[in-house]
Amino acid sequence: MKADLYQKITDQIVAEFEKGVRPWCKPWNAEHSAGRITRPLRANGIPYKGINVLMLWSAAIEKGYAAPIWMTYKQANELKAQVRKGEHGSLVVYADRIIRTATDAASGEETEHAIPFLKGYSVFNVEQIDGLPEHFYARPARRVDAIERIEGAEGFFASTGATIRHGGTMAYYNVSQDFVQMPPFESFRHAESYYATLAHETTHWTLHPSRLDRDFGRKRFGDEGYAMEELVAELGAAFLSADLGFTLEVRDDHAAYIGSWINVLKNDKRAIFTASSHAQRAADFLHTLQKEESAAA
Repeated sequence: MKADLYQKITDQIVAEFEKGVRPWCKPWNAEHSAGRITRPLRANGIPYKGINVLMLWSAAIEKGYAAPIWMTYKQANELKAQVRKGEHGSLVVYADRIIRTATDAASGEETEHAIPFLKGYSVFNVEQIDGLPEHFYARPARRVDAIERIEGAEGFFASTGATIRHGGTMAYYNVSQDFVQMPPFESFRHAESYYATLAHETTHWTLHPSRLDRDFGRKRFGDEGYAMEELVAELGAAFLSADLGFTLEVRDDHAAYIGSWINVLKNDKRAIFTASSHAQRAADFLHTLQKEESAAA
């Protein structure tokens, strides 16, 4: 078991390197009120050290946490808080020694020697926990003023009725729970970056079976069906950006899709037409919700 834990951690970091991810780099320019974070923090504010720093940075990037504070399940309970059902902890480790006593067969003398070992336990980011004191959830430093919000875009996305959650460092659409996740508005470089990202994820929102029921035969992350859906979302965001009068910003995290899109288009000369058609349907559907909202009002 001792060797397994060392190997597990080593393999995890090697895998991150092979994916081109540096576990000391953070996305989205996200910060916390604790200041510019250089290390993950324990519940008492003491920074983690050594291998645990890399492990928790890597976990934060993978799972999209902006807050730098981590605690055990027991520590959360002691603060009258609760880890949300279904959340999974992240591994941290500590090194210790077991003292063994051995008797020399020839002399009969007893000697002590230390056996080092590594032990692991789970911690949870504060964004996985409900009911903590407010300072654990402190907002990031503002990067975009409220006056920079684009009123028409604000109203448009609000009128869709989509559940839009804010927090963490990732933007995505969760189809099983039917919600859009966005980083805080303040963490984007400017307002148009936020709305362009929201347009992309809201286009994904239209694929739900209760709406446009779009599938493309997606089976796993990165397959052709997945690449097609990403192309639809990219085009849908471009259409909506034009409709709403803001510039579509190219997202750095979408650069990896380009190769997949090239393959899809090479394998099917009609693919771009299909993607454009579905993107237009998505944009039209979202516009229809505006009319329904206005009529209801």
